[in-house]
Amino acid sequence: VQLQASGGGLVRAGGSLRLSCGVSGGTLSRYAVAWFRLAPGKEREFISFINWAGDNTYYVDSVKGRFTMSRDNAKNTVYLQMNSLKPEDTAVYYCAARTLALTLVSITSTQGYEYWGQGTLVTVSS
Repeated sequence: VQLQASGGGLVRAGGSLRLSCGVSGGTLSRYAVAWFRLAPGKEREFISFINWAGDNTYYVDSVKGRFTMSRDNAKNTVYLQMNSLKPEDTAVYYCAARTLALTLVSITSTQGYEYWGQGTLVTVSS
């Protein structure tokens, strides 16, 4: 299974971006997916999670109300709509996927995911 993150770019504070995570070599419906981000000088941070069916999502407090995660299993793609972006959202964003095998591992832990995309850079200017 390979994940391909895309959609990053440069945006002004208050602007929006939509990230996509395409899945190839497998069927998206088999995987729960999360987004993490890595900012300079910081550890990789959990951002959001969506379950297999897409009817349950979870967000870190810092993005609640601004970011929305969704999935289209027919298109093998997961999305992260990011609104009201702030300079502190600047980071490389990674999507990650996991199967039922890791169900007991916390969704916020990087150890809870078997597959990772290559990352897409989001830069928010003030």
